[in-house]
Amino acid sequence: MSGMRDAIGVLLAGGQGERLWPLTRDRAKPAVPFGGVYRIIDVTLSNCINSDLRRVFVLTQYKALSLNRHIRRGWSPLAGLGDYIEVLPPQMRVSQQWYQGTADAVYQNIYSIGSERSKYVIILSGDHIYKMNYSRMLAQHIDSAADVTVATIEVPAEEASGRFGVIETDKDWRIVGFEEKPALPKMSRHNPERCNGSMGVYIFNTQLLIPILLADSEDPKSSHDFGKDVLPRIISKHRVFAYNFVDENADENAKGALYWRDVGTIDAYFEANMDLVSVSPVFNLYDSNWPLRTWQHQYPPAKFVFADPERMGVALDSIVSGGSIVSGGRVFHSVLGCNVRVNSYCDVSHTIIYNHVNIGRHSRIKNAIIDRHVSLPERTEIGYDAEADRRRFHVSDAGVVVVVRQESLIEEPEAA
Repeated sequence: MSGMRDAIGVLLAGGQGERLWPLTRDRAKPAVPFGGVYRIIDVTLSNCINSDLRRVFVLTQYKALSLNRHIRRGWSPLAGLGDYIEVLPPQMRVSQQWYQGTADAVYQNIYSIGSERSKYVIILSGDHIYKMNYSRMLAQHIDSAADVTVATIEVPAEEASGRFGVIETDKDWRIVGFEEKPALPKMSRHNPERCNGSMGVYIFNTQLLIPILLADSEDPKSSHDFGKDVLPRIISKHRVFAYNFVDENADENAKGALYWRDVGTIDAYFEANMDLVSVSPVFNLYDSNWPLRTWQHQYPPAKFVFADPERMGVALDSIVSGGSIVSGGRVFHSVLGCNVRVNSYCDVSHTIIYNHVNIGRHSRIKNAIIDRHVSLPERTEIGYDAEADRRRFHVSDAGVVVVVRQESLIEEPEAA
């Protein structure tokens, strides 16, 4: 991992997350909760720490208050001896506009990146779920004398169509072609049953990154995106290679599938959380070889009370976080955050509940996401009448009901 000391990470965490609305109404997409106690960004930051990438700039922009607080509390204490995880808000050093695309976001922070005197810049996204050792990718980048390396994952053509940037390589994994979300993706030279989809993870030699971004910034026709604009322009001029994704989750994953999820829609996000509570989840939160880190308020342990036949406090095939009390209710195949109260005679199934939520007695909830600081009155029913749900709440294409608190000018404190 010696090469990692010559690298810095640039984590793009300013996305608005429009497809995750209304969960992103009050927060940035990377700050959306995941798996009970985590935020989505914790997955990528944990990858950084586990990969020995200890100098990371986090570029924020959209509704970043809770994200900034989370990083400051949970990740900034890791700094020391030249290491840091540092939030960079938009500074407008080289532009008077908000970030116009992924490449523009990095370009606008080129002063901070250049001041670190690193040989390599690893560009990451803060809104994907996967386990990846970036030091493996950097080792290949160095060994192949690459100027740029792009992480790719093998996906079926029907999955890649219209969704992934698809990369074409030669026999040595040098990139010879790139198409952004093609309708008919080209199959991989190395696996004819799959396409090489871009994961949005890039390694640039720093000396090359700066002139490339300068050239892109001066192109009036560019949308200033790495996938759409930068990659197609440089593959014929520079040594650009693909790195075939190695899943650090694979040893724990008996199913053998490569796990990388863009949880950019309500339904994809919901499915990723529901997988966590299965008996053998594809993405394992309990893998001691690749731990996930986060910041949590200090809550007491979860508690389950009442053993009466008619109101028994139980949770089955579920994640229940600290401070939560299942008081005479039943929870099945659900993810409960911290300080959640499920009261007597409730039935909660296939549901994600964020922190500081109260479910009133005799309520029935299924196929739902309940945002933080929501208090549901007694006998609430959600997920049983689609028309009634659509009149009151946001409902996804797959029928997931999203319940958020009333809009407020004041953010509720996390420990409230």
